[in-house]
Amino acid sequence: MAMAGVSVFDRWRDPSEKALGFMLLAPAFALLALIVAYPIGRLIWNSFFDLRLSGGGGIKFVGLENYLLVFQDPDFWNATKNTVLITLITVPGALIIGLGLALLANLPFKRKWPVRLALLLPWALPLAFAGLIFAWFFHTEYGVVNDVVRRATSGAGGQTEPTMWLLRPGWAFTAICMTIVWKTSSFMALILLAGLQMIPKSLYEAAEVDGASKWQQFWQITIPMLTPSIIVALIFRTITALQTFDIPYTMTKGGPGNSTETLAMLIHKTTIDYLDVGYGSTLAVCMFVLSLFVTAFYLKRIGKNA
Repeated sequence: MAMAGVSVFDRWRDPSEKALGFMLLAPAFALLALIVAYPIGRLIWNSFFDLRLSGGGGIKFVGLENYLLVFQDPDFWNATKNTVLITLITVPGALIIGLGLALLANLPFKRKWPVRLALLLPWALPLAFAGLIFAWFFHTEYGVVNDVVRRATSGAGGQTEPTMWLLRPGWAFTAICMTIVWKTSSFMALILLAGLQMIPKSLYEAAEVDGASKWQQFWQITIPMLTPSIIVALIFRTITALQTFDIPYTMTKGGPGNSTETLAMLIHKTTIDYLDVGYGSTLAVCMFVLSLFVTAFYLKRIGKNA
């Protein structure tokens, strides 16, 4: 009977395994609630209001009116189309190039650090800085790309007008996608390189004994063993592609017109330039839902098959 009356202090001093786990996870849950749950909740709350920082008007509850306006907004559909196209082009492109770079970096070099440093530098370069560099590369008058094309065609005896890369919608979109692929392929390569190093060499040795070619080893050993790393790389890269902002903004600012404007750029313009926090929050909620949908698709479809 004496043991039945254990004080609260004694239970906290010598907690059970379940209570100890809760105590250790409580700070992490509190931090997540502070930096993730509250901002998302506040964002959703603002989306139900007409909240404008200009004009001196008060806050007005409008319910789902902002969401109805979103589906009638041609700028939203244009930005969503551009965002989806950038995702569909740059994510597979970065995966293919990143896989090639990872295979190259995994070769038995005597000194591997220069190769791996070359993979790290593009990823470590700030996005805005990469956009400014490639905006100079693709400049119509003094860009490196047009200069190389001009020298190559002049050597062949032909004269061509400089391509207006950033002044025409199609060329501008192409230049942005090329820049994003260059910038993000190193990120994919680093994740895939870590996966390659986890594959036991004994599998390749056994395959060679059985007479398997390098091509057969690649498809029967490398790709299946690398699939979990590919899935992780695709999830992270797709989410960041849906939130693309820095490179298109620094290269074209959404132009010419709004042909290269992404959803993140439209949110920035609505919230920062137009000071329409309510409608900007609604656009942000739509992008958040789109990111959740894509992540769930990866985890349910591709992750299940892996």
